[in-house]
Amino acid sequence: MQMNEVKDELLSSDIRQLGRLLGDAIRNHLGDPAFERIEHVRQLAIRFRRDNDEAARAQLSDALQALSQEETTQLTRAFSYFSLLANIAEDQHHIRRTRAHLIAGSPPRQGSLSHAVGNVFDAGKADALETFFEDAFVSPVFTAHPTEVQRKSIQNCQMAIARLLSERDRVQMTPEEAEQNEEALGRGIVTLWQTRLLRTSKLSVMDEVANGLSFYDHTILRELPKLYSSLETMLAQRDARWEDAELPNFMKVGSWIGGDRDGNPFVTADILRSTLQTQADKVLDFYLGELRKLASQLSLAQILNACSEPLRALAERSADASPHRVDEPYRRALHGIHARLDATRVVLSGKGKQAEGVQPYAAAAELLADLDVVQHSLVSNGLRALARGRLRQLRRAVKVFGFSLAPLDLRQNSDVHERVVGELFAGAQPGLVYLDLDEEQRIAVLLAELESPRLLTSPYAQYSEETTSELDIFRAVRAAHVKYGRESVPNCIISKAASVSDLLEVALLLKEVGLLRQDSREVDVNIIPLFETIDDLRAGPAIMARAFGLPFYRGLLASRADQQEVMLGYSDSNKDGGFLTSGWELYKAEIELVTVFKQEQIKLRLFHGRGGSVGRGGGPSYEAILAQPAGAVQGQIRLTEQGEVITAKYANPEVGRRNLEVLVAATIQSTLLPQAQLQAKVSAGAGHLAAMEELSGTALNAYRDLVYGTEGFEQYFWESTVIAEIAALNIGSRPASRKKSTSIEDLRAIPWVLSWAQCRLMLPGWFGFGSAVQAYLAAHPTDGADVLRGMYTDWPFFTSLLSNMDMVLAKSDIAIAGKYAELVKDKALRDAIFTRIRAEYAATLDALKLITGQEELQQANPLMQRSIRNRFPYIDPLNHVQVELLKRFREGKQDAAARTGIHLSINGIAAGLRNSG
Repeated sequence: MQMNEVKDELLSSDIRQLGRLLGDAIRNHLGDPAFERIEHVRQLAIRFRRDNDEAARAQLSDALQALSQEETTQLTRAFSYFSLLANIAEDQHHIRRTRAHLIAGSPPRQGSLSHAVGNVFDAGKADALETFFEDAFVSPVFTAHPTEVQRKSIQNCQMAIARLLSERDRVQMTPEEAEQNEEALGRGIVTLWQTRLLRTSKLSVMDEVANGLSFYDHTILRELPKLYSSLETMLAQRDARWEDAELPNFMKVGSWIGGDRDGNPFVTADILRSTLQTQADKVLDFYLGELRKLASQLSLAQILNACSEPLRALAERSADASPHRVDEPYRRALHGIHARLDATRVVLSGKGKQAEGVQPYAAAAELLADLDVVQHSLVSNGLRALARGRLRQLRRAVKVFGFSLAPLDLRQNSDVHERVVGELFAGAQPGLVYLDLDEEQRIAVLLAELESPRLLTSPYAQYSEETTSELDIFRAVRAAHVKYGRESVPNCIISKAASVSDLLEVALLLKEVGLLRQDSREVDVNIIPLFETIDDLRAGPAIMARAFGLPFYRGLLASRADQQEVMLGYSDSNKDGGFLTSGWELYKAEIELVTVFKQEQIKLRLFHGRGGSVGRGGGPSYEAILAQPAGAVQGQIRLTEQGEVITAKYANPEVGRRNLEVLVAATIQSTLLPQAQLQAKVSAGAGHLAAMEELSGTALNAYRDLVYGTEGFEQYFWESTVIAEIAALNIGSRPASRKKSTSIEDLRAIPWVLSWAQCRLMLPGWFGFGSAVQAYLAAHPTDGADVLRGMYTDWPFFTSLLSNMDMVLAKSDIAIAGKYAELVKDKALRDAIFTRIRAEYAATLDALKLITGQEELQQANPLMQRSIRNRFPYIDPLNHVQVELLKRFREGKQDAAARTGIHLSINGIAAGLRNSG
């Protein structure tokens, strides 16, 4: 047995044990006949998947069709829960192997902080690190996910089971302890089995806020400060200059949840206020808990150790009158800090208590100053070790999280801003029809108004509900800046930005509420365009160049340290132009933006709107960051983390810490150690750029011809996938479509991708590539294959692109997709479209293998191969069940049990595929 197989045997053992305990729970709850029925289906699925046994496929199909509705629901639940347990086992196995690697003292793994820092020192660029951290900014941003299907209660059950598995790895147990652990695992799985998978009501925005904040409890509040400490220690061990240094706050975790209004009418000014209040309560509660623990630890008697005068003064100001602590200045000081923070909590979140005469903190900087007094006193009196424990983590937490916890972004569609500005102009300047103006006229009108001291709004005017709502939310932002600080809501993102006027419209709205001062040209939030469609990505660099040429806008940037953030939309560009063209147009847009910003001497920060699935820009973050074009990172990057990806990455503290490290490590590598030779080779006429342009053109035509140019494709999509059923799920506050229609143009990208994932076709992650390669080889019969192989070998962008597509294809199954195609009523339409899809799938597989040299999918990624091998026997039956349920449902058997069965199958398949939405 090879070493990897020995290591993976522990994973197999965990999966077998969890499966056995789940089987026990099913047998005890449903009885032996139900268990045997489920086990029979499982064995058939394994036979078919392992041996490609057609007899097993036929038997599987017959067995599933024979099930009653109740039996189908039982089976769906069983396989769904098994997928959840397999996820837990895999995550724990990753942690196990990482820990074993570290314990063995093996060389740092790629993607770790120690690997990145070591590379920088080895390259002789240690001096550059100080400059890097002074200007660096790395920020994953949590967003609410309209297709996040997992309930928080289910996540809690999974975390309890994960803790028990982790305990077995970390503790050498006695036989009795091992037995108790096994029993606790059994109880955890019974609890999971008895916990409802589906929500009974639709999520509200505040439910989504609570779900998002739960990851701060699990991971972010503790692990992010630890990351800073680890990095500081790592640097100090390599260079004495870092001995007492404290890194700037280069990493924060942001959020859209409660501020993202694009297509979500339920995000209002009241919701924004409630979100900020909830965030403040979360972080202040954390600080208060840490202060109590810290006070219990710092039981230092004054008679045994001196303290500084500032610390003594802090203790004297405390209202702590306990005679038991009269000679314990640190405890008394911390008691006083706790009292002031309690008073602050009353002011900011309405919770807690304010003792008489206790002054709340006006800002987080005041709290930090008091903690610094404690720290300096410890250090100056020979107790540095005590200052490097909980106090160190708390001080860093206050620096990073402040009183607002997470920077909350606003986002709204440019069409809404346009209508609101139009209404304001109509009220202030009768006869001016703003919406009828062309772009240059709009710019002129907007600039004139921005230069004017007057306001367009009037307290006596009656505005539409939309305009009132937009103004109210901007006013709420201004109030939040006063209450929590400007870092609480630092960004305003413009969806579907397509012109300079889109930026100036937001500037005008900010001016109306006092967030922009016309006289000083100061603005309190970053105005961030989001370029989403293929056309918008192509136009983006020119739009920014035009904006930079406007003295007023340039003045606004001067108040923001001459920095402009630009957001790039992966999801909608993919839905608009397909996987290959989306990736290429994003890459080209970055190159052009880098050039424009360099010419204008403006600092560029890119915000990558990546989804969880490859069809929405997902895939490994480390490789994605390293694959950025030269100059696109520059020490600063933001990227979205969405839905089930947040759960997978941040529910477990160790996994979360690893994912935070990966982002920092990749940013360091990409900024300080760019792959200059590869970039030079790509841009020096190796033919890569021209080849990619040619491939993209063909892929775009193939994709758009299918999705937007084929008569009946919309019908095919709605009938061959679960899109209608997804739209009815209680899985998010945001509607599945931007408008009340079945148009693909109006459909949000997330349900679009999830629907294709559910039927195992994953079309947004590969369609068009096969046609593109075929056409390229036909046009370049002599050297075409060598050029494509060279691109794969030498160009990180193309390597990453194909690696992600490889993963998507490995999770696809054209035979199962064919079963879903049979749901389309019109046979001619079904045959015409599915035949094209199947031919493109085969061509894409052939093209991928030709370029990569692989004989099978994921050949270079044995971990993914193993994961797929473990999962598919449990996902495949869910797909067959889902097809059967959809047939029954669409034939009229539309009772609650049938609907529940479909929704359970959606949940189970999503859990099994993981990054599917």
